[in-house]
Amino acid sequence: MMRYYSIFRVYFKIMRKGIFIFLFLCFAGIRAFAAEIFIPMDEEQKNHLKAYGITYWVLNKGISADWLLNYRGGSFAMPWSAAIEAECNIRGVTYQVMADGQYNKIKQEIAYPETNQDVVKLEKPPKIAVYSPKVDGKPLYQPWDDAVTLVLKYAEIPYDVIFDDEVLQNKLPLYDWLHLHHEDFTGQYGKFWAQYQNYPWYKAGVKMDEETAAKWGYSKVSQLKLAVAKKIRDFVMGGGYMFAMCSATDTYDIALAADGVDICAWPFDGDPMDPQANEKLDFTKTFAFQNFQVKTDPSEYEFSTIDVPGVRPMSQENDLFTLFEYSAKWDPIPTMLTQDHTRIIKGFMGQTTAFHMQYVKPTVTVMGQNKQMNEAKYIHGEFGKGMWTFYGGHDPEDYQHLVGAPPTDLSLHPNSPGYRLILNNVLFPAAKKQKQKT
Repeated sequence: MMRYYSIFRVYFKIMRKGIFIFLFLCFAGIRAFAAEIFIPMDEEQKNHLKAYGITYWVLNKGISADWLLNYRGGSFAMPWSAAIEAECNIRGVTYQVMADGQYNKIKQEIAYPETNQDVVKLEKPPKIAVYSPKVDGKPLYQPWDDAVTLVLKYAEIPYDVIFDDEVLQNKLPLYDWLHLHHEDFTGQYGKFWAQYQNYPWYKAGVKMDEETAAKWGYSKVSQLKLAVAKKIRDFVMGGGYMFAMCSATDTYDIALAADGVDICAWPFDGDPMDPQANEKLDFTKTFAFQNFQVKTDPSEYEFSTIDVPGVRPMSQENDLFTLFEYSAKWDPIPTMLTQDHTRIIKGFMGQTTAFHMQYVKPTVTVMGQNKQMNEAKYIHGEFGKGMWTFYGGHDPEDYQHLVGAPPTDLSLHPNSPGYRLILNNVLFPAAKKQKQKT
């Protein structure tokens, strides 16, 4: 009897081991033959921001990816590999391994004419430059952060920092995508003079700009910044992508409109501004805005009438803007730029918070708007062969970011809808070129 029991026990062990091996081989087979890693971008995603970083990382490895526009929040898909799956796990990104047939079924559903969805192929990772002040190759201290550099670091997307010297040395064509940091292209030092003229960081910035202007043969900082603005204009005209936030949005257009006109009061350049400056502005030279007036008071912390007033009849809780929904199959570019897991985004302030609709050119695509206040928050357009996007406000997760406030910790906001809009702009130059049809 014991002999039969021993034989049965050995047989059971063999069977159990065989079942384990069978299950292991089945599981390994699923991984080996799975076609895609699917990264959902709806509410299921644990870390939306790092999901963009995963997609950029994959592109940087020479692997193409799919962007599923308007499908579960603008999801991503890419060929399966153990390395990609491991990277998703390391970065805490939600993903699903899909068999070939399962993913093809999703693409077939997306392709139906009645769905407002599409699949865009992402091919080459854009080379990114951030225009930000530096001295001797090191960042110049400024008492504020920058939302774009914060989210690029958090998403682990590489970028280079450039400033006036590199722009004037014609290095912009080395890049595909340029972000304009919190900047003043009018030569008025951010109009911080009235409140911060005696602060060390303000003096350091003035000194740096004046030295750079002199080095390049300009007698005024406003002339230096105009020359830089024109180089950026040429970069966009030649096919580059330019993204700006906060004061870099309106001061860029103001500088172009004021070409040849002195709009700087005496504290900024040592002589009075042209008393007829507003009558001499040329709006045919601007990207986004027209018919605005520059602010002539040097102590006013405002550049022009483009920006909405700092005090508005709404509370922080009610300060929201809505993303427009576009046809994924017919308008892929604005569709890519508005991918999100919600259409209602929290508003946030900045030196330039949002744009009065009356000053936005009719050719501009308004992608995000507070209709009740008649404000545009998020706008886009084409210039020559390139494109630009302006996003009003300073930090999507800090409603009123004050000078000297600590940087936002994005690990506390991994699903930020407002920060997702920035990363949409980072990735969309990687899309296989498609002409907008409307």
